[in-house]
Amino acid sequence: MGFGGSSCHATEPCVPNAVIGPCATRMVSGPGCGSGRRWVPIPGPGGAGHWRGAAGSAACCAHPPRDPAGTRGRFVPELAAPAAGTAAPLSPRRWRRARRPQPPSAPPPRPRAPPYRRASPVPALSLLPQLSTPQASPERVPSPEEQQWAGPEALCPGWLEDEAPDGEVPGDSGDPDGATHAYERLQSALCQEGLPPTLDCSAEPRTGFGPLDMTVCILGSPIPFLPVLLEGGTRCPGAMVLCLSPSWASRVPSESCPGAWSLLLSRGVSFKVGGHSALESFVPPRRANYVTGTFAPGDPEGGWVGELARDLDCPTGGSVPLAHRLEDALLARWALAARANLPVPPTLAFVLGTRGDLPALPAAPGVRLVRLQDPQGQQSLVQEEVGAFLGGTAMEPYGQVVVRPAGWRWRGTGARSTHRKEEGAAVAQAVGARLRGLTEEDSVLLEAMVPTARLPVPPPRSPAPRLPMALRICTLVCRSWGDRPQLCQVACAVGRAESPVRHGAALPQGLDSGLQQCGVAAPGQRQALATRLREATEAAAAALLASEAELSPRQRGGDRARTDILGVDFLLACVDEALELVALAANGQRCLETCALAEAMGRGVGEPRGDVPRLLAEAMLHRAQRHLVEGKDILLIGAGGVSKSFVWEAARDYGLRIHLVESDPEHFAAGLVQTFLPYDSREHRRDEEHAERVLELLRSRGLRPHACLSYWDDCVVLAALVCQGLGLRGPAPAAVRVAKQKSRTHRHLQRCRRGRPPPAAFAVPCRRLRSHGDVERAAGAVPFPAVAKLEFGAGGVGVRLVENAGQCHAHAARLWRDLRDDADHPGIGLGWGNAMLLMEYVPGTEHDVDLVVFDGRLLGAWVSDNGPTRVPAFLETAACLPSCLPADRQAQLVRAALQCCRACGLRDGVFNVELKLGPAGPRLLEINPRMGGFYLRDWIREVYGPDLLLAAVLVALGVPPVLPARPAARTHLAGVMCLASEHGDTLAGGGGMEALRELHGRGLVRLNRLFEEPEGAGEYEEPLLSVACAGATLAEACERLLGLCQGLGIDSPRYPVEHFLSHFK
Repeated sequence: MGFGGSSCHATEPCVPNAVIGPCATRMVSGPGCGSGRRWVPIPGPGGAGHWRGAAGSAACCAHPPRDPAGTRGRFVPELAAPAAGTAAPLSPRRWRRARRPQPPSAPPPRPRAPPYRRASPVPALSLLPQLSTPQASPERVPSPEEQQWAGPEALCPGWLEDEAPDGEVPGDSGDPDGATHAYERLQSALCQEGLPPTLDCSAEPRTGFGPLDMTVCILGSPIPFLPVLLEGGTRCPGAMVLCLSPSWASRVPSESCPGAWSLLLSRGVSFKVGGHSALESFVPPRRANYVTGTFAPGDPEGGWVGELARDLDCPTGGSVPLAHRLEDALLARWALAARANLPVPPTLAFVLGTRGDLPALPAAPGVRLVRLQDPQGQQSLVQEEVGAFLGGTAMEPYGQVVVRPAGWRWRGTGARSTHRKEEGAAVAQAVGARLRGLTEEDSVLLEAMVPTARLPVPPPRSPAPRLPMALRICTLVCRSWGDRPQLCQVACAVGRAESPVRHGAALPQGLDSGLQQCGVAAPGQRQALATRLREATEAAAAALLASEAELSPRQRGGDRARTDILGVDFLLACVDEALELVALAANGQRCLETCALAEAMGRGVGEPRGDVPRLLAEAMLHRAQRHLVEGKDILLIGAGGVSKSFVWEAARDYGLRIHLVESDPEHFAAGLVQTFLPYDSREHRRDEEHAERVLELLRSRGLRPHACLSYWDDCVVLAALVCQGLGLRGPAPAAVRVAKQKSRTHRHLQRCRRGRPPPAAFAVPCRRLRSHGDVERAAGAVPFPAVAKLEFGAGGVGVRLVENAGQCHAHAARLWRDLRDDADHPGIGLGWGNAMLLMEYVPGTEHDVDLVVFDGRLLGAWVSDNGPTRVPAFLETAACLPSCLPADRQAQLVRAALQCCRACGLRDGVFNVELKLGPAGPRLLEINPRMGGFYLRDWIREVYGPDLLLAAVLVALGVPPVLPARPAARTHLAGVMCLASEHGDTLAGGGGMEALRELHGRGLVRLNRLFEEPEGAGEYEEPLLSVACAGATLAEACERLLGLCQGLGIDSPRYPVEHFLSHFK
């Protein structure tokens, strides 16, 4: 970057923020500086800002000159070499200490900002009094000779920031906690990303933060988490807050968890859409809902970060004790071998004493543990163990060993020695030398040096010989939805085979490129290795997380402390003439930094943004939202039956206080909720009256719920009316009424003609039937074949295909005779009456679309497929998730469902929409203005992760749920419905039910009960249960399910499961 001439600098007035901090400048000459003059700071009288030209002229001004190089008040070293006889150049460290400006006695006046600028970029150095409590002590200003030192910073801005290894900050009494340095690194990183600098909005404190405002706090260094902060700022503007100093936060005793602490933020850098950030102050202090930070051993911020994050009442993504365990190579290797059953390098470990953090069982394959009481007095035992290890069968494939200390204190020290296996005496001597300083927290490892698999590679373009290479595979895993590990990214590093490849020693590259360099030429083999790597990584993470879950709160650093992000390193080796992934170690932050670097490098060559920031931000925001709902009072209208039993378990897991209004005073859920309010509301044609009674009941009990909703189809209108009476968020009662009455839904949509296509395009001709006269009139308007069903029905009960008006008359007569009120068949909408409708039959495949909508905005959608029905009935037979439709056809269904909901006025909630998809596109069957029932909630959690129940609670609380922006299926599910009439004897008398329960308990099938006992009979029968199998592909899931049904007798000529599954292709 060039510099302008000196004349313009001397004559132009300064501009806002031209100079950061109250420092003086001197203009000196040097090559590449235009006129040969350049402004640099020099001391003024009394330390005040003072400006001079290079020749020492008295050209002083009240304001500093423009700063075209963007140095923001830093001392910029000269490009020219020092003149003969001048002082020797300062070293980078001494220069860094010398370049800090003196505290001014009278800062130069600042020009008034234009009226349209509400905030200005935060000055890095002038923030020092805000970043840390102690003030900077005066330091000697560099002499003119010292200022002429030509250092690398002149060629590479930011070189000094990267000079200190492992984040080391030069000692400075003016920046004891490294906050100023961290802030400067943040600004540098934002600049490199092409983002605007941080704005200072702290003069006007932000107020009004309440118990439903989300705060995800990142403590410590901004660099590892910057992509996550930016992504989180886009997803939830203002929710991600970076805390750079312990003086910005405080700990107060928790009001909800005795013995725990709440973290309150009085200042922080918040992130918003478009990469914008702002330094803000919060009055009153802002309460954190989720906390994480740089807990890795050796980080300069680790001390105060660990102290602030200790024993919090909110979820904490790590802690110092957990980071110590993760960085301990022996503990990690033990879990990887014993719990995940992964191959590890053959290891002989020596520990001191009992070492209680290492369980005696289960045994870890490949790891032998030797417990020493006195290392100096047990030399013979050490030599014997070393000899046995070197001569054992596990060491036969290897020719070299490594001796090194292990434990979090040894992270990054490189203390190790390499020996040939034949050098038994030298190996024993090296082990003995390491044992002399052994502590109870450390161990000494003797491990095989596993070489990277050497495969034949294509002939090189150059005849030069190829050197043997080593490949280290770095994987990053996060704790995803449902506390399940999810692989986020893979990066590889390649180095020389004779020395270990370390993090940061080489630029990362992709897995596919790394495998090709190792000679894995076949694309199918590389894909198979990538799949195996995903499985191994997630198994390793699950093992590590399971081992830490067994720790006490004190050992974890708090009851809510969990490791949410971790890395696992692998080596591609050749074991028994087959390629094998050997697990090496785990870490808390190094893989995160490596993967972030790999992603940044990819963006530099036009690659799209990766998934790491999105996945990590979603995981953090999700845990914060789970904490947000804890302790909230939820009014639930209608308990439902056995199929809704998951509600009570989920409420306990989420910490919800459920207040249940239920018509059955003997309902089994009465003892599972905070408050049970029996009230008979089964006659739903009087729901306005029922709503007033429920409101009186709440006032008499002194209950003031935070949200009100219903999962039970019969009670959705009543819940909307109660919401309206309480002033809570929820769909309008009029909108729920339109959706609840099927014929009214279609008539309303037929009048909605705006849009391309309009909602009317998805409606189906239909007529309401309350008498046989209505049947005759409907027969003239609705073409046959048609579908006759209950107007307010549910569960597919009474739905039938009719070929002509006569069949419609007969079906209506039977239904009006058999199903008159709720007592005849509870739970299918007879509390609204037994009116029917006749609608046109729509050919095509049937699908369910479950939507999460907040303020009319689609937040999440999931499409599932239904199998063919047993015509003329339309009872569900089979289903699969995810849909086997192509993405564009699924998008048609989602868009049609969303437009229909919006047109009906359903703008807030979780809704289930049933559609058919034909050649001409989707057509609506019905809208259920509540969460999808039966198996749908369970399946969506299993396949995609999010919980529809939690999403419904968050929407009812007025909080937009954080859901996967790009949902990816973790597995495929295929299920079949079982009927009491077809399978009752097989399941009950043949032991099929016991077998299904056992398989469900082992995680081999998914069993969802709709009823404890069969409900209805004949044409009014409902499914008894759903049984599903999972697979890596839909074909695999269907094959497993068909085999299970054939083995248990569910498949039969009368109930052909193979036919029901044939549509899922």
